[in-house]
Amino acid sequence: MPITHQQVADRAFLRRMYEDPYFPDHIVERGEAILLRLCERIETEQPPDPAALCVLTRAATEQFNLLDREFAAAGSGIETAAREWIAEDFEFVASAYGFTDVEARDLIAGRDW
Repeated sequence: MPITHQQVADRAFLRRMYEDPYFPDHIVERGEAILLRLCERIETEQPPDPAALCVLTRAATEQFNLLDREFAAAGSGIETAAREWIAEDFEFVASAYGFTDVEARDLIAGRDW
């Protein structure tokens, strides 16, 4: 399903990770896909409140937890800067879909990176 929200469709997710050679592009692409699937789920399921949104974002966070293992196997990892960049993209997604009062820590609760 293509993203219908234009602001989200135009977003270059994880742009700074792509720009940093420390992060292998083929793994960053998988992270970008996680965020795009999250957006698709939000558009499909239309969570009615922040709690319902956080159910979706936490599932995406679990996928990033698994992805961090792939980064580690490639000699990389979701470290300080990457954590910030990923959290910013989660906040962007929440805000774009009208959830402006949800904090990043709530969106990515359960992260182990």
